Amino acid sequence: MTTSAAEMDISRSWVVELRTRLRTWYDADSRELPWRQTGDPYRIWVSEIMLQQTQVITVIDYYQRFIAAFPSIEHLAAAPQARVLKLWEGLGYYARARNLHKGACEIVSRHGNGFPRDLSEIRRIPGVGAYTAAAIASIAFSEKVAVVDGNVSRVLCRTLRFSGDPRSSSGVKILTEAAQMLLDPDAPGEHNQAMMELGALICNPRSPACGRCPVETLCAARSAGEVKLYPLKRSSKSKPHRNIAAALIWKGDLLLIARRPENGLLGGLWEFPGGKIEKNETPQQAVGREVLEETGLKVKVKDLFQTVEHGYSHFSITMQVYHCEYLSGSPQPYGCTDVRWVRVAELDDFAFPKANRIIIDRLMELQS
Repeated sequence: MTTSAAEMDISRSWVVELRTRLRTWYDADSRELPWRQTGDPYRIWVSEIMLQQTQVITVIDYYQRFIAAFPSIEHLAAAPQARVLKLWEGLGYYARARNLHKGACEIVSRHGNGFPRDLSEIRRIPGVGAYTAAAIASIAFSEKVAVVDGNVSRVLCRTLRFSGDPRSSSGVKILTEAAQMLLDPDAPGEHNQAMMELGALICNPRSPACGRCPVETLCAARSAGEVKLYPLKRSSKSKPHRNIAAALIWKGDLLLIARRPENGLLGGLWEFPGGKIEKNETPQQAVGREVLEETGLKVKVKDLFQTVEHGYSHFSITMQVYHCEYLSGSPQPYGCTDVRWVRVAELDDFAFPKANRIIIDRLMELQS
């Protein structure tokens, strides 16, 4: 079994040919994306964070709105987190937005208005791991460090016919070493982007376009007729499912909303109070209990407003939302960080998770 990239049969001439073909293809056929029109490390950082777990086509509009609102690190650091989250609304994985804001504050505090150039300093930015740090350092500062994301990993597994598990710690280590061996030291940023682009446009997971691949004749898996066998796949686990009950608590024409704790899933976003339906508990009972525990209010649970099915990365939910009549109590943030009475028309001023946004859209529609 291969235990290091050095054990792979990679000749110097093969590496040079791959670099040349890859760069020629990238120069001619790469997509024109807004973050490729700049060498500003701040903007590259924002784009790389947005692109984590999110498709390019989705990111483009969010990136352009974000940069228009926060054109520099100073602007982002000076903004309230609520505004950052609102601009991020719908993009998902909200810890990314919180870390961007926190990171901007730390960069301004530690480095003035300059973005850190040292790789180890870049790694210290909240939410920045090995891949993101390498991407920023190579693209913005021409550091000779290779990136390995999902696209690059797939390209490497196929071209090198890597038979290990690319997600294991040993697999990641070997592929990172291999990527570093292939890196073009004269143009590390362009090489890294070309590898990522190749995985995104040509060497895709299910239907690789081998006939259009610039390195087709250099690909070991292609030569063996085994492209679709790589990367080796692990058996997938089924996602757990959660049943949730939530409340539309009415006090006249006002609705109560609660802000989630900063840490954890969807941290810092607003939502309608509610939570998990416990065993042997009806949805209506769960609503009353959760509202009392979260806000201290007593409510009368009335009719079902809507049921929402929604999937997250690691689990899915069925959320049953009930109209509730306010009975007594002064709302307190017992299980949240803030509570507020708002009118339906004001809901658009707050950042909500996508499942809650479905409810809001229907409320807006009924009031129009």
